[in-house]
Amino acid sequence: MTSQTTAGKGVLVAIGGAENKTSQSEILQRVLDLSSSDTHEVGVITTASSIPDEVFPTYERVFTQLGAATVHHIDVRTRNGATKDRFVDVLRRCDVIFMSGGDQLRLTHILGGLPLLNAMRERLAEGAVVAGTSAGAAAQSTTMIYEGVAAEALRKGAVKMSAGFGFVEGVVIDSHFLERGRFTRLIEVGAANPEFLGIGIGEDAAVIVRDGPVLEAIGSGHVIVVDSSRLRSSNVASLSEGEPVAVEHVIIHALTSGFGYDVKGRRFLPPGETGRGTRTE
Repeated sequence: MTSQTTAGKGVLVAIGGAENKTSQSEILQRVLDLSSSDTHEVGVITTASSIPDEVFPTYERVFTQLGAATVHHIDVRTRNGATKDRFVDVLRRCDVIFMSGGDQLRLTHILGGLPLLNAMRERLAEGAVVAGTSAGAAAQSTTMIYEGVAAEALRKGAVKMSAGFGFVEGVVIDSHFLERGRFTRLIEVGAANPEFLGIGIGEDAAVIVRDGPVLEAIGSGHVIVVDSSRLRSSNVASLSEGEPVAVEHVIIHALTSGFGYDVKGRRFLPPGETGRGTRTE
């Protein structure tokens, strides 16, 4: 698979969870600022959450404080809801679409193959900003992690994967990465699928994904890049389920705000280079 973003003209933002939700939020302010619209209409999709009525008011408040003209609750809880014209019509008006945290498998199950997701893809191609936190970040890639306890990872089969929304290819995104000790999850993913770049996003941290794809880290936390493309050896193919995985030569980078990574070129980018995807030597 060739690593590429399917975003077209739009921009993706993947947030690691527990982002600052105050008027001082660097990440959510940047989400708004990435839009080309002067008067932001934000659609908040709370499908991943088991408590959508509690989640939405927080985002409504903070996006309004940060300058959004209107914040819509796209309150889709069933597959039937994801076919409703009233939700699709609202989403088509939004220049910023935000997916809350919760359960990414619930999110992909409810939206998969239905008009609301198709409309989100169309808005992204037309230039909208699509952002998501925690589950809403993990679901953005073509292949996503939906389960796997970090303490049990690096044993064959411990990390469960499924299809995501396919907004960006060639990567696997993990959230709450440092806080929940999830390094082993992306190392296991890389052992089985060395072509996938692992992106582990810490809390109150995010990556902006532009065409290329080129990543730019923002926020107060870390973004960890796990590159297994130069893996020399692993025993994963010969193991039975549950047996421990050995790997040789996994490359790890730590990004902080302003630093970036060129996914296709496998290059670490200093501040100032993320917009071009090239590095000045």
